[in-house]
Amino acid sequence: MRKFIYQIHLWLGLFVSIPVLAWALSGFLYSLPNTIEGGTVEKIDASRVKVSPGEAMSEAHKLAGKTLPTTALTLLMKDGKPVYQSIGGLGADSIFIDAENGEARMSAPPSLKTRFFREAHFYYFAGSWQVALLLIFSALASISALTGVYLNIVYWFGKRRNTVVIKAD
Repeated sequence: MRKFIYQIHLWLGLFVSIPVLAWALSGFLYSLPNTIEGGTVEKIDASRVKVSPGEAMSEAHKLAGKTLPTTALTLLMKDGKPVYQSIGGLGADSIFIDAENGEARMSAPPSLKTRFFREAHFYYFAGSWQVALLLIFSALASISALTGVYLNIVYWFGKRRNTVVIKAD
């Protein structure tokens, strides 16, 4: 029985480690500025912000032609200009609103490198299977961890039982 569980643990570990490694690596690289997006992190020049957040959201709704379910509105510096980034309701796309004049535009399509890391990290490549795939890998990783715990318990209790205690008289 122990050999069978060891084999399951070994194969599950190998099978599950590849997507977990890809997820961790893509998340690490995705979090570093300049690595994926190619932008820089700049301090916001508040004196140049002339458009309120409410006006920015109105401009985003006008550009989209409907009221968007905005989940985030972020003020940032992009190419030396203060802009709002409206996120939500458009999938992976966003709308940029110039914070000086209120001009709204859709975000540019992501580069191939950015698209690859988004696909890898968020499992977008799986389409409608995204949630199912994440649940399957989570279940397999859990089984792998449980078999590892079982094997450790068996090993340590077996080792303890086989230890011979010699008393000095």
